[in-house]
Amino acid sequence: MAEDNPKSSVMKAGVDDAKWYWLAEGWAPGGHIREVDFDAQMRGIDPLFEGIKIVDCDTHFTEPADLWTSHAPAGMKDKMPHVRRIDGADQWFVGDKHFGSIGGNVIAKDRNKLLGRLAFQNYDQIDPGSYLVAPRLAQMDAMGVWAQICFQNGGVTQVGSLLGLGDEPLAVAITEIYNDACKERMDASGGRINGMGTLPYWDKDLMNQEMRRIADMGLKGITLPDRPERVDSSSAYVGPDGKVSPFWAEVFEICNDQGIPLNYHLNASLDANSAIWDNLGFDQKLPIHALLHHVGCAATLSNFMVSGILDTYPKLKIGLIESGMGWVPFWLEAMEHQLDEFRTRENRGLKLRPKEYFKQHFWVSYWFEDYAPKHMLEEIGVDRVMFETDYPHPTSLYPGVQDKLVETLGQHDYATRKRVLQDNAAELYNLEI
Repeated sequence: MAEDNPKSSVMKAGVDDAKWYWLAEGWAPGGHIREVDFDAQMRGIDPLFEGIKIVDCDTHFTEPADLWTSHAPAGMKDKMPHVRRIDGADQWFVGDKHFGSIGGNVIAKDRNKLLGRLAFQNYDQIDPGSYLVAPRLAQMDAMGVWAQICFQNGGVTQVGSLLGLGDEPLAVAITEIYNDACKERMDASGGRINGMGTLPYWDKDLMNQEMRRIADMGLKGITLPDRPERVDSSSAYVGPDGKVSPFWAEVFEICNDQGIPLNYHLNASLDANSAIWDNLGFDQKLPIHALLHHVGCAATLSNFMVSGILDTYPKLKIGLIESGMGWVPFWLEAMEHQLDEFRTRENRGLKLRPKEYFKQHFWVSYWFEDYAPKHMLEEIGVDRVMFETDYPHPTSLYPGVQDKLVETLGQHDYATRKRVLQDNAAELYNLEI
């Protein structure tokens, strides 16, 4: 690793990133159980959407307890991530290093939903569809969803913690096994469950090697960090000379040339705590945290627009996931004004304006919103908006997915419904529909 930039504003990656990926207070006992009328609310696809293969572009697949131990290379099984149950809570460990909880899981085995907490404590309590393929497909059928784009749930793949192991072959094996599992689920589900690959972006050569392997496996996308310089200043997307960093050149080239999308998921590089008042309680802070991370998605969009990366790679596709959509018109309007006033385009030789970059490179997703999908599709771009449930996370749409779709898209014509629910995600992720 190169010497860090002492002037950088980024929060540095740490060995405890995985340990604190899901706050322990969030999976402490308690919360409120919402009873779910499963048959009424999870009734399959509504007649309004018959013939549409709905793609849910933001879900999470909880890593099975034996994911790494069952796929371990020879001689490495004892080193692999494994689950220990401590005071009733299932926790990931790598050796004796704590790698955090099993992630956000608020859907119970009895199909009810936990409110007021981030997760149930262990596998015995949660919906098997959270971590097994066949039950997951059954849940998707009940939601009326044909395909899902899946992101990690626990924090085992957090780069800071992997580096903290001091065992690079182990860190690489953990990363490769995660990506192999994405391929296995995709194949086992007939292309309906699509995990996004992860990269060992602490090392250029290792990263490029795994990027080539991901492309060869046919994974439908990768997840990237919004601030890769959290690991090392040399791994930033833009170098000290203001140009695209050679560190990322091959990854961007592969994605640009093969149409593999980059995904930025509810970006967390912003220090949300710095904007939240002291002495607020857990249930007061968490909603503000989530909203500030939406601003992080907007910041990532802006960073790409002013960086020159999109001019160098004009076919790059970027999904802003769990981003929301209602902020887009305001943000683009503000970007246009600010760049004009500061002459950023002229100074940096940028080829397009912010609204043009957005139309060419970016997709956003919605789930809880009402106003934006009803009234803002044309302004944002009907071909730029996707749908998500965020299953099985807190604030996910479960249950009543189809009711939400009827409410938000029912007034639009069939072609618009199909574009938002199927075609946009199919085009971003190269799904065979």
